[in-house]
Amino acid sequence: MINFNIRGENIEVTPAIREYVENKIEKIERYFNEDVNANANVNLKVYNDKQTKVEVTIPMKNVTLRAEERHNDMYAAIDLIVDKLERQIRKHKTKVNRKFREREGVGVFFANEASNGVAATATEEEEFPVVRTKQFDLKPMDQEEAILQMNLLGHDFFIYTDSESNNTNIVYKRRDGKYGLIETN
Repeated sequence: MINFNIRGENIEVTPAIREYVENKIEKIERYFNEDVNANANVNLKVYNDKQTKVEVTIPMKNVTLRAEERHNDMYAAIDLIVDKLERQIRKHKTKVNRKFREREGVGVFFANEASNGVAATATEEEEFPVVRTKQFDLKPMDQEEAILQMNLLGHDFFIYTDSESNNTNIVYKRRDGKYGLIETN
């Protein structure tokens, strides 16, 4: 079951909007093997030029689903968000199942997957004030799983604990579209 936290900025979240968002996003529940207990954070924004921005974040035990979309029609943006979330889930499911088939012979979607973690987005530099601080547990995974999680979150880097060396590592997306790895000792 997905619980919803729907917020509106410069827009009132009417019962009709709430019902539309809930009905559309609940469709992704069909991709999960077990009963899911997740919270969907939905942020609806309307700008002065009447363009809307819809952001959806669904943090779960093994993965965080996140998508955002800008569109002149809020309902169309919600539809596009659901399509993005479904693509993320299918892509993730394919990679996870392939990895488990290689390792154990059977893949299970989200149930036994080892790619836990949350990416940090705040940067710290001495000459700039820190405006946001995040704390999270680093979960053991390999670099392929870390890159997958980074891409699912839509971030440029991801911090994780390497499952083989138990060291804290960072994967990042380079300007040329390839990936880099920073290993710690």
